[in-house]
Amino acid sequence: MEEMDNIVVLNDEEGNEVSFEFLDLIEYQGKKYVVLLPVDDEEEGEVVILEVEAIDEDNEAYNSVDDEATLMAVFGIFKEKFKDEFNFEE
Repeated sequence: MEEMDNIVVLNDEEGNEVSFEFLDLIEYQGKKYVVLLPVDDEEEGEVVILEVEAIDEDNEAYNSVDDEATLMAVFGIFKEKFKDEFNFEE
């Protein structure tokens, strides 16, 4: 992972670099999740939520979250935290 200010560059499944704006780090049920906004996304405003997995003390992996209930819970925490900063669509 490469960071520049609040821009995070990750590699997708095909090895392509994808840039995201880091929005928040949320702890939920003993795990950590990052909330990212794709920089070059045609779908405006859709965030990506990834689980943070510590590999060792210096490295982390970011894994997709398949559980819809977890995604909704983490996004709910994010929405509540930033309700005054973003206009969320229902």
